[in-house]
Amino acid sequence: MITVYLSHGLESGPGALKMQALKGIVEELDDCEPVVMDYRDMPEPQARLDHLQQTLNARGDNPAACVMAGSSLGGWLSAMISAEHPSLGCFLIAPAIGLAGYPETSPTLQARDTHIIHGWRDDIVPPGPVIEFAQRQRLSLRLIDDDHRLHASLALILTDFEYFLRRCLARQGD
Repeated sequence: MITVYLSHGLESGPGALKMQALKGIVEELDDCEPVVMDYRDMPEPQARLDHLQQTLNARGDNPAACVMAGSSLGGWLSAMISAEHPSLGCFLIAPAIGLAGYPETSPTLQARDTHIIHGWRDDIVPPGPVIEFAQRQRLSLRLIDDDHRLHASLALILTDFEYFLRRCLARQGD
C-alpha cells in the first residue's frame, strides 16, 4: 500500500480542482490511499511543514512507503519532506523553489523518484530556479507553456501523475 500525501498551495485548499483531480487518480489505483492535507489556517511555510510532519507521525506512515505530491507551496512542502526523509516518490507541480522568505530554497531530495511539472509563463514561481534545482539533482522536469495555476494543462498533469504513481507502485518492492 502506498500512501499519497496531497498538499495544496498557499491560496488554495483541499477542495481545489487540482487537489480533487489528483485525489481521484489516487483513488482509481489499487494499493494507493490519498491523504489530502488542509493548511488553510496556516499561512507560514514552516507551520505547514510542521503540520505535514505531525500528520505523517500521527498516522504512523513511513515516508519510504509514501508519495509526496503538491502544488506551489504544497510542492515545496512535498520537497521538504522528501529532503528530510527518503520517500518513495515526490511529484511537484509548480513547486515554490527558489523563493525568498522560505526556510529552505533548494532542498536536496531523497525521493526514489521525482517528477516536476512547471509552466514557462509562471509569474509566481519563475522557472529559472526550478530548472536549476532539477538540473542539479538530475530530476525529471516537464516544462509546459502555461502559467502558475496550470489549469490549461490539467489533463497532462493527471496523465503524468497516474504514470508516476504506477511507476512508484512497480518499484515499491525493489
